[in-house]
Order: sequence, then structure tokens, then C-alpha cells
Amino acid sequence: MAGNRNDFYRTLTAAVADLVEHGFDSQERLDEWLERIHAAARAALVSERVLQRSLADALTRVFRRATSPGQVARRHRGVSQFTLQQIAPRLRAELDRRILASANLIKLNREQSIARTLQRFAGWASSIPAGGTEVAKREKAKKDIRRGIAGLPYEERRVVIDQGAKLAAGLDDIIATDGGAIAGVWHHVPEGPPAYAARPQHVSRNGKVYLLRDSWAQKDGLVKAGAAGYTDEITQPGEEVFCRCRYVFLYNLRDLPPAMLTVKGRATLAEARAKIRDSERHLHAQ
Repeated sequence: MAGNRNDFYRTLTAAVADLVEHGFDSQERLDEWLERIHAAARAALVSERVLQRSLADALTRVFRRATSPGQVARRHRGVSQFTLQQIAPRLRAELDRRILASANLIKLNREQSIARTLQRFAGWASSIPAGGTEVAKREKAKKDIRRGIAGLPYEERRVVIDQGAKLAAGLDDIIATDGGAIAGVWHHVPEGPPAYAARPQHVSRNGKVYLLRDSWAQKDGLVKAGAAGYTDEITQPGEEVFCRCRYVFLYNLRDLPPAMLTVKGRATLAEARAKIRDSERHLHAQ
């Protein structure tokens, strides 16, 4: 990889030197260098096969963490093991979908970066008068032209980080929807890449309970939205770039703030608690 990157820089150095010496004296000269720079830029990048494997490995690690028993128990208070077994194919399909989407995104970013590199070179080269020039700033030109390619590995790592957060959020959403979650408690996660700055609106949501619209509990008239409102009224965890916030989903009436229970909901909860107490007294009596 380092050798290929050095080959790209050598090709670019030779192209700049040639244009400084001869100037933009023909389209053929420019086209020849554009072809050579294009080939060298592609050779400087990690092969798509290796990148695909690394991407799949990284997102699979996210998948295993997000679907591990401990993680599910922390983020989904009340979902049954039977439900997790039933939705396992959907969770795996979400991983496959995210791997494909991430690979396509990285591929598009690569094509755009190479295209920008060629565009910068063509723009600079076509400004050099025929016959060359002594005042062209070679080092600045090379730095500006290669900027897109040099920063691409960093951008690709950023894509993997962001797509990993989106995958975790997507898996949580599937578990919550199929598992019968009632509400979600927003948890702001401040950690992130150096370039990530916590969004004030995300910080302000921390600890607030958002109702899931059309849940079984709402359809039965047991719950109502609290002051925070519904989950579908705000951006979702992982939706915005580098967001690593998450929901902890609630599945039982007893876990909701009292203000989110309707009169019927409070009565249903009181009845359920009374039955539990009766069962416990019966067991002790035996």
C-alpha cells in the first residue's frame, strides 16, 4: 500500500513538473497525464476486495455486540428470548443490508475523490501557459491536487464508524418494534471521533422518555405521550452523522413514568400488581 501511494505521488510529481516545463500546449498532453494519474490513484487505494472484507468484519463485530445477551438486556428491558429467536433472520438481514450500503457509499466516495483529484489537476494544468512557466508553485499544486486521495483512508474509517452506529440503531429498532416496546429512554453518548461535536439538542434529550406510536399499550388505551412526545417526532439515534446516542426501550407499564399512564393504564397496572401480591401470599401460605 505504501509503495502504491508513493507511486501515485511520483506520478503526480512528474505530471506537475512536465506541465511546469511545457505548459498547456495540447489536450493530448493533459489527457495522457490524466489517464496516468487516474491509474496511479486507483492503485494507491486498498483493493475493493480487501476493503469489503474489512468492512464486513467491522460491522459484524458491531452486530455481535448489539445482539449479545448482555447488551440486549441493557437496551431492551422486557423483551423475551423467544422474540429474539423469532427475529434473528431479520437482524441478520439488517447486517447484510448495512454492509452492502456501506460498501456502496465507500465506493462512491472513492470515485468522487479520484474525480476531484483529476479535476484539480486539469484545472491547474490548463492554467499554465504554453511554453511553461517559472513561477508555478509546484509543491502547493501537488498538495492541493492530492488532497482528496491522501485523506481518503481517514474518510473511509469515518464511514465505518458512522455506519456501525447506524447498524446498532437499526438492530435496536427491529427488536423494539417486533418485541412490543412501549417507549424509549434517550441516552446521550458523548464519545465519538475527534471531529464529532455533541449536538445540544441530543444532550437536552438525555433521560427523556419518548412514546412509541401505535404500540400495543397505546392501542389498548393504557398509555399517552408525556412531555417529550413520540419517538417519530425527533431524529432517531444514529440518524445524523456520527450520532452514537441510543434508546433504552421499555416494554412494561410499570417502567413508565406515572404521567404517561392513562386512567385505564393505572387501573391495569394496579390490577396486575394485586394479582402478583395474591400469588406471593398463596405461595407463602403453602
